[in-house]
Amino acid sequence: MAFDPQAYRPETTIQSLGNEFYDVVEAAAFPQTIIRFRNNRAAAEIGLDGLDDGRWAEHFGRFRPLSGSLQQPLALRYHGHQFRAYNPDIGDGRGFTFAQLRDLDGRLMDLGTKGSGQTPWSRFGDGRLTLKGGVREALATEMLEALNVPTSRTLSLIETGEELRREDEPSPTRSAVLVRLSHSHIRVGTFQRLAFERNAADMRRLVQYVLANLYGEDSDDPVRLLKLVVGSTARLAASYMAAGFVHGVLNTDNINITGESFDYGPWRFTPTWEPAFTAAYFDHNSLYAFGRQPEAIHWAVMQLASSLRLLAEADPLVAALEQFAPAYQPAITDAMLWRLGRTSVSAEADRALVQATERALRESNAGIDRFFFDAFAQPLPASYGSEWDEARKLLDAAPLRSDRSHRYWASEPCSMLIEEVEAIWSAIRDHDDWAPFHAKIAAVRAMGEALR
Repeated sequence: MAFDPQAYRPETTIQSLGNEFYDVVEAAAFPQTIIRFRNNRAAAEIGLDGLDDGRWAEHFGRFRPLSGSLQQPLALRYHGHQFRAYNPDIGDGRGFTFAQLRDLDGRLMDLGTKGSGQTPWSRFGDGRLTLKGGVREALATEMLEALNVPTSRTLSLIETGEELRREDEPSPTRSAVLVRLSHSHIRVGTFQRLAFERNAADMRRLVQYVLANLYGEDSDDPVRLLKLVVGSTARLAASYMAAGFVHGVLNTDNINITGESFDYGPWRFTPTWEPAFTAAYFDHNSLYAFGRQPEAIHWAVMQLASSLRLLAEADPLVAALEQFAPAYQPAITDAMLWRLGRTSVSAEADRALVQATERALRESNAGIDRFFFDAFAQPLPASYGSEWDEARKLLDAAPLRSDRSHRYWASEPCSMLIEEVEAIWSAIRDHDDWAPFHAKIAAVRAMGEALR
């Protein structure tokens, strides 16, 4: 059976917002649909793992509607600050919401696309995705999931047989269409559009939709929504730091209202704990550098608060915003303890361990992946010098949360540095060799099992 009757639970909930929130669009007609990656693990959570390859390509390459879900793709409307400059002329320009379903936990999930063709918001773009971009997003989402970052997941990557021209990579280059599984595609920029238009009625409708369908609360209180978003985005910022991840483009149209990371372009993992490390070559002022990501996410949430002034007074919104730092501090402690393989001792001891670890990482220039591999559930090797003395002492005193019995610990640390990503792409580009890509996915998933 193609659809698991126990797990497949289609929805059309987004249509309750009304057609002021989206444009009905059509997918591009692609010359080919060659399946390059299908995430059966994620598909099982929404009852789609039983699809054979033919039907998989029909749904996620030709975009034949899923039974009981949206019958036409919807390109969402939004605005956004892009590198702190407000842009009212954006929206889903090369993607759309294709379907909605409930996962095994009952969460409302979107199937959103990237590279599925032009929409009213494409401006001068072709609405396409390079195959390299799709490969990079699949690698990013797998690595982030393994490192306990709340992230969208790449459900499908299909090569489409077109040749694309791009200014920032050798052209012509191969094309693809990607489908991501995400806990909503509503973003801060969705609220900014309504504030820009002074549309209080639709803003109230959107607040109620998000609270009811994404946070499970029966309310239309904008202050309550902001409090929830402050908490979820603070946890997102902390998880980026513990993972050593740099998203690259934390514009307000890339900040999901659920605090789930998504839409990966120039991302990188930093090799060492370098706060100034920047992912995007066009981020000339390092606005979204590794160490500035909590600030950038907080700034985006400030824009949400500003938008919600359409419905609420300033004082309670400001009070909610001021909880970002108090929420971030325990979140970064929890995220770092998780990656260190330790459980809590006390709030004071936990903070001391995290601060000593960050300080030693910064001063020693140690490789992040190597360090966390060595620190997880064993004493630090003697090769870590005197700058590690304080962290070593605190690590030894913290209880382990698991052991090193998984086969992963008998190998080398798994990483996703830019050199590895480029080597994976080179094998595909030059020889159509997908073995390194699939081997890396397997290695990342083994790491994820070991860390959990």
